Parts: sequence; C-alpha cells; structure tokens
Amino acid sequence: MISTSDFKRGSTKILWNNEPWLVTEFQHVKPGKGGAFVRTKLKNLITGRILEETFRSGEKFAEPDLEKKQMQFLYADDHYHFMDQQDFEQVSFDKKHVENVKKYLKEGEVYTVLIFKYKPIMIEPPLFMELEITETIPGVKGDTAQGGNKPATLETGLVVQVPLFLNEGDKVKVDTRDDKYIERV
Repeated sequence: MISTSDFKRGSTKILWNNEPWLVTEFQHVKPGKGGAFVRTKLKNLITGRILEETFRSGEKFAEPDLEKKQMQFLYADDHYHFMDQQDFEQVSFDKKHVENVKKYLKEGEVYTVLIFKYKPIMIEPPLFMELEITETIPGVKGDTAQGGNKPATLETGLVVQVPLFLNEGDKVKVDTRDDKYIERV
C-alpha cells in the first residue's frame, strides 16, 4: 500500500478507480481548522488524461500491477514499432503512447515499456542517452567550456543548450528527465 506521505513527484504510481495513475505534482496542506490533506495532479497512464484531485492526509492506495519489459525501437510509420528483447514479439504503439518519449526515439535503442493487465501503456526512455548534434552554430577559436551556452538540435529533434566549443557531428550525453546536456562523448 502507498500512503499520501510516500508520494514522490513523477515517480509514484498508484491504483485509483481501477486504473494506474502517475503522481506528477503534490502539495501537503495543513489548514488551521480541520484535517490535513494532499492536493495532487495525477496523470492516467492509460489515457494520458491529467486530473487534479484532493486526498486526505495518510490515505492509502494500492500499488498498480505494472510489468516492465525491455523493448527495442525498430522504426516508425503511422505507428511506432518495438520488439521485446526476451521473446522477440513486436508491439505497435500509436502517437499518444509515445508522446512523452518522442524527442528521444532512436532506432535500435532499448526502452522500458510499462504493461498493465497485459496491455502496453507507457514507454520510458533510459535515464541518459547519447545523441549526435545535427545542427548548431559553429564554434569559434577561443570558445571554452566556461564561455557560455548555445542551442543545439540533436538527431531526434530535441533542442538542448550545449557549451560553445561543441560542433555538428559531436555526440553528447543528455539527461532524459530534464532534457539537460551532461557531457561530450
């Protein structure tokens, strides 16, 4: 059982109204009168619907029966095709399922797929990804690591701020939780 005091932003998953929900935001409120409560913003992992809900402090929820599978991204047409790394079964997702990872989809890369009641519902990218810079303004002699930042478009279309000395064709490591540049690879 998960209590409201165990909520963590972006990582706690609860079973509420027989559906899995992700706690995206929460705030503990203790008014002067009455009992404490928790305001939350929840995202339905099946439909993607976002909902604001208030719960009593200390209320308990069941943990959803989610299975995690490692799947490799194969290709995209009008659907996004993945292959299970265990039994090599292929699964197709439509655009609404890949919306949160679209900027990190790279052919051949392995992703974690959440499965609820034998149906794939959500795709999670690896924590760090190595991506190539496809477009950025050229570096100039004298640019250093402490000299500032510039925008760079990566091979998946994601735009991140990188140091001035990086050029097109360089590979960079990116943190997928907050879309931040980590280091040159």
